[in-house]
Amino acid sequence: MTTPDTDALDIRGGVLLPARREDVELHTGDGLTLVGELSPPAAREPVGTIVALPPRPTAGGFMDSHVIRKAAARLPALADLAVLRFNFRGVSSPRGRSEGEFGEGVAEAADLAAAVAFVRARGRPSPWLAGWSFGTEGALKHGRAVEVAGVVLLSPPLHRTSDAELTAWHGSGRPVVAVVPEFDDYLRPDEARRRFALVPEAEVVAVEGGKHLWVGEEQTSRVLTEIVGRVAPGALPLPSPGPPRASCRHGRRTAARPSPTVGRSWRV
Repeated sequence: MTTPDTDALDIRGGVLLPARREDVELHTGDGLTLVGELSPPAAREPVGTIVALPPRPTAGGFMDSHVIRKAAARLPALADLAVLRFNFRGVSSPRGRSEGEFGEGVAEAADLAAAVAFVRARGRPSPWLAGWSFGTEGALKHGRAVEVAGVVLLSPPLHRTSDAELTAWHGSGRPVVAVVPEFDDYLRPDEARRRFALVPEAEVVAVEGGKHLWVGEEQTSRVLTEIVGRVAPGALPLPSPGPPRASCRHGRRTAARPSPTVGRSWRV
């Protein structure tokens, strides 16, 4: 298969770039089956792997939450990364329903372990955890117990992460990168720097103008760039999104439809 000319691609919205996408099942240590999708590059072996941990399921987070969906849609082609996305226990999506019930971030330790074990069994290289909101809490609480190269935390609320759990990452030898929106609803850059001071080697990236949900192509592109900059820095810079597009329906030009996350509020 020919490598796409990414310079000529219109990278935004629901674009789906080439990858070898496969519906997969993960099996947890407590006997549950979780549904997911593994997306390695279409024509090459991946240079790295992302295990994506979605936002809080009881507030609408799942494997199709837009940043995670776009990571799987774009990064195999743009950065030669394999992306595993999955539904935590008890969560449904068009892919299907994962068995079990929401575990308040505690039982999900088994889900995270199953995901990392799966990519390791497939021989995928250097898995990084990329959590978003609630997913960052799982990465921080349970990520040290699994074999990962590092963690990227998008909009970390730190509601469920204790100071002791943060401190435990100090000296772990695994990078901790917190990508914090300027206008986050739960944790803003100054407070994030204070909390993450318990892990002196942690990197806090403040995103000017950013919001918790990362709505819009500019914000999506920024967070995907931050992920790729740690997992596969040689792939930077990523192609920039084009200008907003208009669509033509019934002979009338209308603005492109906004992301379905616009207007949604999530509890974390």
